[in-house]
Amino acid sequence: MAMTTTTQTQRASARQGLVTEVMRRVAEREGLNPELIRQEVARGRLIIPANIHHLAMGLDPIGVGMVAGVKINANMGNSAVTSDANEELKKLHMAVHYGADTVMDLSTGGNIPEIRKAIIAESPVPIGTVPIYEAVTRVRRVEELTPKLLLEVIEEQAEQGVDYMTIHAGILLEYLPLVRNRITGIVSRGGSLLAQWMAAHQQQNPVYEYFDAISDILRAHDVSYSLGDSLRPGCLADASDQAQLAELATLGELTQRAWAKDVQVMVEGPGHVPMDQLEMNVKLQQRYCHEAPFYTLGPLVTDVAPGYDHITSAIGAAMVGWYGSSLLCYVTPKEHLGLPNQEDVRNGVIAYKIAAHAADVARGRRGARGRDDALSRARFGFDWEQQFALSLDPDTARRMHDETLPDGFYKEARFCSMCGPKFCSMRISQTAHLTQPEAREEDQQDGSAEAPGQASEPIEPSHSTLGREIQGVR
Repeated sequence: MAMTTTTQTQRASARQGLVTEVMRRVAEREGLNPELIRQEVARGRLIIPANIHHLAMGLDPIGVGMVAGVKINANMGNSAVTSDANEELKKLHMAVHYGADTVMDLSTGGNIPEIRKAIIAESPVPIGTVPIYEAVTRVRRVEELTPKLLLEVIEEQAEQGVDYMTIHAGILLEYLPLVRNRITGIVSRGGSLLAQWMAAHQQQNPVYEYFDAISDILRAHDVSYSLGDSLRPGCLADASDQAQLAELATLGELTQRAWAKDVQVMVEGPGHVPMDQLEMNVKLQQRYCHEAPFYTLGPLVTDVAPGYDHITSAIGAAMVGWYGSSLLCYVTPKEHLGLPNQEDVRNGVIAYKIAAHAADVARGRRGARGRDDALSRARFGFDWEQQFALSLDPDTARRMHDETLPDGFYKEARFCSMCGPKFCSMRISQTAHLTQPEAREEDQQDGSAEAPGQASEPIEPSHSTLGREIQGVR
């Protein structure tokens, strides 16, 4: 989709009362009023990561914020051990095919600019990066990094079309002693690199010192900030500690400084967090960071499942999505173990599509449950083809059904291999006339049966079963 570009940021236009073409497209995709999108962008509670150069190449813009559906991000990128541009493009296509709303290129190996150029050119979704990774590849030692080099890399990536950048400006020199008693120290790659630089030079974080200059670059290309959580917890024991919260307060300060430059902002969050601390973490971010969208990595709710961290993190992702996170960064089964391949990307994306959808249902977003209800009716009616079509991963659903009942005859059968024809509870319910399908359909008075993608004005998120409102959502 080709879009008209502008040198004025979406935030600047929104604050001036202008509804842009990009805002209209986001409203169309969300099923919302364009004026509501404008208001939320102006308020800073919704961002549209859409670099003017990527728009010109066919980016289809999305909205990330409380009024929008919960979005997911897929990470990819090469390393010094594995470096293959074609493999990264395959990962991109896999992620987009299965529903990733954004993709981050976290390449740290060779040929980073060319790989990124190819990814941006082929991606219809926003692309994010972590500029310090490329900057470090241009020097022999981390200590040789200079503010000039960092700014050059940021500007080059902005000119290429990167839509949002993780900038680790919240980790300050005075925060470094706060991690001494942690089990896992600093687990953010970008944060650890800057910590190493600060410790060597005994100087303040250069990204913090030059934050306004970085904002000027981002504003010129309408690149959004993803303010990095350098001091996020890397294990349950380190969650919600003094280091994490000190940085969060600084990210709140930086949010306002970026807004003053009309640069859009979202804030990254933890990490590894026990389930009982998740809601508190979302509330603190909303309060400290003035309702800027929350972009969370997981969180992982346990540390004991290497190889299954797409599951441990999806549990946390669903919960924080319910509580108010707007963008969920996926975790693959390879987390903590190795560079993910295409299959790992697929598994991570599917796990997070489930988490995001569950969060939208829990948040009371009108139309979110329509797909669930439609699949349930297909299941009760033994409409196997419709069940496959409505699945988040139709190929897997079909494959698993056909493993035991492959013949085409069984696509019409009123049973599956779990119960067989004699013990199928749904078949028994129908035979015994225990259900009234017509009544069930008529009971849909709340719009929950709307077709997928026909989202209406969202209901304010709330914990209906607990009678508690999410702080900051008014």
